[in-house]
Amino acid sequence: MSVQFGRWNFDGLAASPEYLAKVRELLAPYGPDGGASWASGGVDVLYSAFHTTKQSRREIQPHVAASGAVIVWDGRLDNRAEIASEFQGSLAADSTDVAIVSAVYERSGAEGLGKLVGDWALSVWNPDERSLILAKDPIGARQLYYSVEKNVVSWSTVLDPLVLLAGPSFEIEEEYVAGWLSFFPAAQLTPYVGIHSVPPSCFVRLKRGRLTVRKYWDFDSSNRIRYRRDAEYEEHFRTIFEEAVRRRLSSDTPVLAELSGGMDSSSIVCVADTILARTAEAPRLDTLSYYDDSETHWNERAYFTAVEQQRDRTGCHIDIGFPGLSPFDSGSDCFRAAPGSGGGSAVTEQLRACLASGPNRVILSGIGGDEFTGGVPTPVPEFGDLLTRGQFSRLAHQLKLWALNKRKPWLHLLWETIQPLLPPELTGRPKVRQPAPWLVSRFVRRHDKALAGYEKRWKLFGPLPSFQENLSALEGLRRQLGCTILASDPLSEKRYPFLDRDLLAFVFAIPREQLVRPGQRRSLVRRALAGIVPEVVLDRKRKAFVERGPRIGISRRWESLVEVSRNMASASVGFIEPAQYLEALDRARRGQDLPIVPMLRTLALESWLRNLGRRNVLRIQESGLALATGDRQQKHQPSCLRQGALISAEKNLP
Repeated sequence: MSVQFGRWNFDGLAASPEYLAKVRELLAPYGPDGGASWASGGVDVLYSAFHTTKQSRREIQPHVAASGAVIVWDGRLDNRAEIASEFQGSLAADSTDVAIVSAVYERSGAEGLGKLVGDWALSVWNPDERSLILAKDPIGARQLYYSVEKNVVSWSTVLDPLVLLAGPSFEIEEEYVAGWLSFFPAAQLTPYVGIHSVPPSCFVRLKRGRLTVRKYWDFDSSNRIRYRRDAEYEEHFRTIFEEAVRRRLSSDTPVLAELSGGMDSSSIVCVADTILARTAEAPRLDTLSYYDDSETHWNERAYFTAVEQQRDRTGCHIDIGFPGLSPFDSGSDCFRAAPGSGGGSAVTEQLRACLASGPNRVILSGIGGDEFTGGVPTPVPEFGDLLTRGQFSRLAHQLKLWALNKRKPWLHLLWETIQPLLPPELTGRPKVRQPAPWLVSRFVRRHDKALAGYEKRWKLFGPLPSFQENLSALEGLRRQLGCTILASDPLSEKRYPFLDRDLLAFVFAIPREQLVRPGQRRSLVRRALAGIVPEVVLDRKRKAFVERGPRIGISRRWESLVEVSRNMASASVGFIEPAQYLEALDRARRGQDLPIVPMLRTLALESWLRNLGRRNVLRIQESGLALATGDRQQKHQPSCLRQGALISAEKNLP
């Protein structure tokens, strides 16, 4: 993993040494393994390294290609051998990732980026064309931000230099805030008007006077995988999931895997053990488990202990009990680039100690397993496929089976299947997608789509509903990853086996009934990994959502929360109704049913706004923060970068 920064002055003047020194200082915590720079013709490119593989230690970046293009690569290339073989000896088997990426770009340009499988972010400066390309992988596991001003373009892996060295204070991107308070903001947004994020599976091309955003790759809806027997699906899943895990074990230090006791994290750990028993992909696999013994509905010890017993090794355990209210407690005055970012909590200190003891630089996460392998036991996407394909006899049979299993009338299930095909005006909005009651009504009206999670309806003519549903789930995860800010303390590289591109393509191509069956949530995973993952984990019910801890935190911090509500920065900018929010907090501490997640995110938003106010990133008045809102913000963002617009679009720049 590496971090990068670049600045292109259209007038051809180089950035001042003082400015670049400040950038290096901000990048240093994210790149402790040294770095380098390149400069020419008003373009300055900085690179700082955080090595996770032996191969990455041989890279020289910024990399200058034969054509003169300057390439900075932050990533892990999973199909390096396959690509190298296509160049018929011009690339060595042990060529660095950046050398292989350079060869692909030299041959195919930005249109060839779809060949690169892995987690990555990339920048390419072409001095002959005087153009800049910024790109990210199809999932969006890495970050790459950019800002376009009148005479300069800046880009960076982290927001810090783009925000802290920009000069004038920023306006808040309201749509980002709306997304943060609901189902995460659109992947191309940042919290700041004028700073954008490169969308996943896209490249941004900038020339003086023109900006283009274009998608270079997408999943193929026509790809279908059909076998005669369940055993063939199970064997295929085991093979491709093992490859997804193996790719992410590449490390020259011990790898740390999160082990929650759920099916996703347990599957990763157990499959990784079988791989490491055969090959030395990594020196060792350690595990990290979080627990909270006070949560009666979230006792994970029995499950992660079963995995530890199977592998005959105890991992690192971190107590995440709620002595306070963590979304508002992480009180360090260090710059916090986005809501929910920042450290300083007891959990952060324990994680830092765990990583140092390994020592570990890579963390494996189970994010994505629940979303794509049938974690939600609903037959609706399967019914949608049968309905739109006209397989009414099969639909009737499956409706009967699921109606018996769910103890629901089959007509209710049929109505649930038809609803995603109808306009929302006819069906109404589900309770889970309704905005929190303490939000200001004008703010809700302006950002209704973001607050509803950019809800999409199925298209009757086009890809199968199950494929559309998979893309919708993927978009949700892209949004989640997009607002994950890289932390420098503790510094680590997150990897997500369940978000492997080839694994997702397989899951998207098989029949939905392989993933979920009546009474068999996560059916394919359970069948395929029987004998690999402990039976007690495979047979467990779905993990409960934890609410007791936050309610206890609210009770313990009640007096301070009342004080916070009297002068809320998020109220002064027109986001929150303080009285209604305090009332909701009071109802939550008394055990009433309320949306806990938006409630905690509101606290995180408030804490973030105060942090920015203290650092003069936002304009301050006595009543709180005074920021321009509404139509003025829309003018700062190219329409091609907003949710719902065409990905392939152009925008003339100043």
